[in-house]
Amino acid sequence: MADINAALAGNRDAIRDLIAAAERSGSVWTTPRAPGKWAPCQVVEHVAITMEEAANVISGKPSRFPSFPTFVRPLLRGVFFRRILKRNAFPKAKTPKAFDPATGSANPAAARARLETALGTFDRACRACSTGGQQVDSSIFGKVSLEDFARFQELHVRHHCAQMPQ
Repeated sequence: MADINAALAGNRDAIRDLIAAAERSGSVWTTPRAPGKWAPCQVVEHVAITMEEAANVISGKPSRFPSFPTFVRPLLRGVFFRRILKRNAFPKAKTPKAFDPATGSANPAAARARLETALGTFDRACRACSTGGQQVDSSIFGKVSLEDFARFQELHVRHHCAQMPQ
């Protein structure tokens, strides 16, 4: 349980950093940072959606994550998942349409509540899974440890923190 506690603490810190960045966004909250890019409100919504969907994956519920054939998952696990964990950084990647937010919270205060709720859902799913010592069966990567899956989510959040206005 110690490893999952550390991974969840990392997620809490990353979400706290994203909330702080959202609160600093001020007048550009709904303004995309460049043509074809997301506004801060959309970045926050994207992160909230992915946290909720990651909780669904952990809980064995249907999720909006794409499903790859079983024989492809070990390749994706090695090339994408493990590389991200090893490098401690999330690369630029195209977001699947299901995670592309059209809008976001009306203001940073509403975004804080949205992120805290999504993080709570993720945290509860992780803790429930950890009591059974189960692995996460991802439709993208196949079976991975809960701790690695949680760490992957933290790196995803940190990736988006860097996209917020300074």
